[in-house]
Amino acid sequence: MQKYVGHVVEIIYLGRDGKITQRKIEIRGVAGGVVKAYCLQRKAPRVFRLDSILAVQPVVSMHAV
Repeated sequence: MQKYVGHVVEIIYLGRDGKITQRKIEIRGVAGGVVKAYCLQRKAPRVFRLDSILAVQPVVSMHAV
């Protein structure tokens, strides 16, 4: 996850309530078993447990060059 700091990724996440969610986040930092990120859906900072992230995929920008 460290290599994605500063980038937007899409994650599949298992929440504390047992629900699986898909989120686009901008990773701000990774330390102590957690990912600090800005959630683009919630438009707010969030903390995700590394062991609850089921999948990660980089988001490719669709901007024309």
